[in-house]
Amino acid sequence: MNAQTFDVIVLGAGAAGLMCAMTAGQRGRRVLLLDHADEAGKKILISGGGRCNFTNLEAAADRFLSGNPHFAKAALARYTQHDFLALIDKHNIAWHEKTLGQLFCDGSARQVVQMLLAECAVGGVDIRTQHRVQTVSRTDAFQVDTDHGRFTAPALVLATGGLSIPKMGATGLSHDIAARFGLAVTECRPALVPLAFAGDDLALMQGLAGVSLPVLARCARKTFAEAALFTHRGLSGPAILQISSYWQPGAEITLDLLPGVNAGAELIARKHTRPKAELRNVLGEFLPQRLAVALAAQAGDGVMAERRSKTLADLAARLKTWTLRPSGSEGYGKAEVTSGGVDTAGLSQRTLQAKAVPGLFVIGEAVDVTGWLGGYNFQWAWSSGFCAGQAV
Repeated sequence: MNAQTFDVIVLGAGAAGLMCAMTAGQRGRRVLLLDHADEAGKKILISGGGRCNFTNLEAAADRFLSGNPHFAKAALARYTQHDFLALIDKHNIAWHEKTLGQLFCDGSARQVVQMLLAECAVGGVDIRTQHRVQTVSRTDAFQVDTDHGRFTAPALVLATGGLSIPKMGATGLSHDIAARFGLAVTECRPALVPLAFAGDDLALMQGLAGVSLPVLARCARKTFAEAALFTHRGLSGPAILQISSYWQPGAEITLDLLPGVNAGAELIARKHTRPKAELRNVLGEFLPQRLAVALAAQAGDGVMAERRSKTLADLAARLKTWTLRPSGSEGYGKAEVTSGGVDTAGLSQRTLQAKAVPGLFVIGEAVDVTGWLGGYNFQWAWSSGFCAGQAV
């Protein structure tokens, strides 16, 4: 079989792969970008509700989870959120800051994909979609066999992402290839994912499905102040997605349903100032109505004058430290990213090249670097893709 030869083969035309390919191409490298999907950037297109939360102004290494918490520092410093924002501005893509430093397109995520494709075109990148990788081997160069033929190059970049959102075509291809070349892969699990519950907790949550409120969510000494959303399976919303990355099976999470409110003092005060008020109506001053009714029912409801101070104190404690034990998560199907991946110990911090396999690079979600919700994982894709693109 005759092979087509390139300087670099990048597997995966997602955020990291596109960034790597365009960077390498604009350095004069002959780049082949392969993807099994029918178009490039498919996960970018669905991100941020179709508006692509493309980076975060607060991007820094302490907003990422990894076996080596310092690993992301070098790449994030070499290609920053401000560098990507400059690229967005160069292409006249209108954007806005939503909350907590999150930057979104005013228009469509497709603008970001078109921008990356335009930059790839400047670098002469050969993009081939609907190419399924069958085998990857190495003699003098890397050899990639696909259902459309064989390709070889001295450099190979693994950028096919993690296991999240399998309906979009996610596979463990990068992890499998890395392992075949002797790289360690850490334990993987769904991250930025809704949490599931069982028993009485689930029964309560199902009755509240659709109710959302601001909370402080805590898990593993991490606290996130954002919204939580009750669902038919348990809990979702930004605060829950954030702590899901830190949650381990069997562990508890804690919710403060009244951030900034001294619940105990407020309830005792209402007992004296509004003795005839129903507990559900008092709680309804602070909480969504359906949640207030449900929690009041669990506490016996009735008028405030009849509530013992200890009962109110117990209720206040629950409102401030509602401790729950999830039965699991909703899995990769609902996870925004994969936690874990190719072990950073085997990769160069500066270039993302495998230390023991010269010419092999691993970038983006395939690496054991997982960002917070809110544009951080895109920034890791841009930063790691840029660093590998500069090195190949």
